[in-house]
Amino acid sequence: MQKTNTPSDALLTEALAPTLETLLGFAKQAGAQSCDAVATHGRSLSVAVREGELEDVDNSEGRDVGLRVIIDGRQACVSSSDMSEASLKMLAERAVAMAKLAPKDPYCGLPDKALLSSLESRPDLELFDPTLRSPEALKEKALEVEAATLAVNGVSQAEGASANWASSAIYFATSDGFGAGWKSSRHGLSVTAIAERNGEMERDYDYDGTRWLSDLRTPDEIGRHAGERSVARLGSRQISSGTYPVIFEERLSGSLVSAFLGAINGNAIARGVSFLKDKMGEEAFGKHIQIIDDPHMVRGQGSRPWDGEGLAARKQQLVKDGILQTWLLNSAAGRQLGLASTGHATRGIGAPPGISATNSFLAPGTHTLDALIKDMNEGLLITEMFGPSLNSNTGDYSVGVAGVKIENGERAYPVSEVTIAGNLNDVFKTFIPANDIRFDGATNAPSLLAEGMTVAGSS
Repeated sequence: MQKTNTPSDALLTEALAPTLETLLGFAKQAGAQSCDAVATHGRSLSVAVREGELEDVDNSEGRDVGLRVIIDGRQACVSSSDMSEASLKMLAERAVAMAKLAPKDPYCGLPDKALLSSLESRPDLELFDPTLRSPEALKEKALEVEAATLAVNGVSQAEGASANWASSAIYFATSDGFGAGWKSSRHGLSVTAIAERNGEMERDYDYDGTRWLSDLRTPDEIGRHAGERSVARLGSRQISSGTYPVIFEERLSGSLVSAFLGAINGNAIARGVSFLKDKMGEEAFGKHIQIIDDPHMVRGQGSRPWDGEGLAARKQQLVKDGILQTWLLNSAAGRQLGLASTGHATRGIGAPPGISATNSFLAPGTHTLDALIKDMNEGLLITEMFGPSLNSNTGDYSVGVAGVKIENGERAYPVSEVTIAGNLNDVFKTFIPANDIRFDGATNAPSLLAEGMTVAGSS
């Protein structure tokens, strides 16, 4: 079995890889024709404070292993947190017994061995920060971010502040000889602020999450931003119903990219339940829109050196000049559609490979947010969304929102208790991106102006 030997993978090679070699061996002995397995080892620590006092500490660690076996076009998946040799043997025998009783699936199976990723070309993605965090250090940062938000004039209290850290190791192996893994980490800091004036209360939040501690925004910046956002919402009211242009703020606009990614998921396309199922090679967005998926973004939240089946992950343009270029496919969905996998398989512990994007983003434009607001003249800047509803077959979309009314190209007053609606087939084609993209998750976009949304407010 081919293995990586980089220093950062020492824990993987020493602890997880032999477990999978043993498990795959038991599966073959029990009668599996082909099989793959995944093992994970994760640690996390979270500290929450309230009113200057420690509120909660959550410290967890766990190891899990999952196995998929394939026999005569039938497959079964099993998982366990017990990695003893006796448990692994029973796990393999149970998986084989289940597979023999499973219905046939003409699309299941391991990918072609020739397509497996070459480990020699593995990129250095800097996904693992070796910095360890103690409960005391996390408590200190949580108290700092709470103090920063309470220092904002108009903020009456912090609903909660937390700091967290997590690290994980994953190893994946197949009966075809592929075996590799990686380690990753994440540092996070968040706070929710409550502002109060004349008996009215409003809340808002801010957060940051990064692979490396050194990239995390400061507690002062996060706390102050949360406080200022909550104060800015005081005096909110409804607006009249009508048809308006709207701007989705950059920290919300990634959800629209997520809706797009769901619509090009190969499983949805194969089932015929996507509003974009007939759009391949056609204009799905305006001609100035580019959407990219980049698994090799250094320190990216969705980065990975290969996909959940061991296939090479590569940067791809999902939308080029507004034209839809590709579906997101794993091997099974590719076989069903008569296409090759695009390297977007994901692998959980107890289920067959799924499909997901990596670091997907809608490329920024040239306008500042203020310039978009000025060009919009009158409309709605959306700063919070809740309860979204999307009909995956038709693209009909609605969501409750709060934000800021725009009048004469300027921010006029805060708005709440409003619902917006539209069809994403139409909405996508009106997008005008700002230049304010911030990569704070796996799916990102700059602020987006959309024309002609139906706004339901006061009558």
